[in-house]
Amino acid sequence: MNDGRIDSALREATDTENVTIGSGVLASVDDLFGQSFGGRPAVVVADENTFAVAGGEVLRHLEGAGRGLIEPYVFAGEPTLYAEYANIEKLVEALREHEAIPVAVGSGTLNDIVKRASYECGRPYLCVATAASMDGYTAFGASIEKDGLKQTLSCPAPKTVLADLDVLVAAPSDMTASGYADLLGKVTSGADWLVADALEVEPIDPSGWSLVQDHLREWTGEPAGLHDGDRQATEHLIEGLIMSGLGMQSYQSSRTASGAEHQFSHLWEMEGLGHGEGHEGPPLSHGFKVGVGSVAVAALYERILERDLGNLDIDARRGAWPGRDEVERSVRASHTLPDLEEGAVVQSLAKYINAEELAGRLELLREVWPSLRGRLADQLMPAARIREMLRAGGCPTKPNEIGLGWEEFKATYSRARTIRKRYTVLDLAAEAGVLDECVEELFAPDGFWGREAASQARAGGAG
Repeated sequence: MNDGRIDSALREATDTENVTIGSGVLASVDDLFGQSFGGRPAVVVADENTFAVAGGEVLRHLEGAGRGLIEPYVFAGEPTLYAEYANIEKLVEALREHEAIPVAVGSGTLNDIVKRASYECGRPYLCVATAASMDGYTAFGASIEKDGLKQTLSCPAPKTVLADLDVLVAAPSDMTASGYADLLGKVTSGADWLVADALEVEPIDPSGWSLVQDHLREWTGEPAGLHDGDRQATEHLIEGLIMSGLGMQSYQSSRTASGAEHQFSHLWEMEGLGHGEGHEGPPLSHGFKVGVGSVAVAALYERILERDLGNLDIDARRGAWPGRDEVERSVRASHTLPDLEEGAVVQSLAKYINAEELAGRLELLREVWPSLRGRLADQLMPAARIREMLRAGGCPTKPNEIGLGWEEFKATYSRARTIRKRYTVLDLAAEAGVLDECVEELFAPDGFWGREAASQARAGGAG
């Protein structure tokens, strides 16, 4: 399948030692467990859905081998399991009653909860993937809501990952589509890292970059096949998601696979936005929100690349640059949730530079812009093309499809910048003084989003 790509990547990994992908490989779970953990006992951790899909079979294989087993821990009673710290605390309390190795059976939220809980208990764990729905299986860290803020909490990736294609292909189509949107988002996150590298904010790590970007076009090239349940397309997708996670593991940071498009998603999640059309039902998946964020960021890049940022009036930008106190006041004024406000202030001030430092950065931008502009053009896809690929994969592409009104969506461009200290295109545009005018162009009647809004209004849509 992967021409040794995953095996090669595992040699660079700090946590994960084995990744097994294939049809029928669920039957090998006890062998893989034994290779990683010897004769130690196991405890299956799942939710009600994932236990029915694969957890029961995993349990039977472990029982059939005569392995010591603890009663499975199944999150029950809630229609949707949330990646919130309270669930980690519940699992930690249960795990501390024994010494068994957790076997996580599930996808994004379940894996993140087990990942962090295992770490807090000082144990490694094994993960059985149930859907090609996100890139966190092999990633360092867990994305958890804690103290009102979506945070990446430190914790190692699983020692072993098992992904049975028979299970993945049978997963709900929206979960597969979510994984596709998450992976396609690496197009814009890669562009953001190019910007941070060129401006000497965060140099590109060749290994972390290569693991995620080298085969990205191949992994994301079959959206229609994914939507139709094609096995090969699913195989390519799970390989890309696993490799993306290994890139984060290698670099010990999500920078390799997360940029402004993820900041859009995290902001909507923390604000309770991003639901299904009509705001009914549980919050949409992380990947679906990342997909809409990717279109938004790609559209912003198009406006920026039409400008000559090598010809900025640096003295004017220096004179207009706000002080730290002004930045703090502005950030506080832009948020209405107290915990989110406090977190945004901390993140924004962590990346703040003063007026003289800004002038130096813009001087560097003036020097590197011709070459950077070319590298960005090579890395990016047109926003319309990303939108087309997402649609082919069964993903939402417009704000109303994820329960966002146009004004909420428009405001995201400035507010998303405040919630992470990571340097992205949002920071580049703000420092160059073009963010507001680019956003206005996008939402003008003939702009990328203005045309969408007008079309929706003509159709009588809400939002």
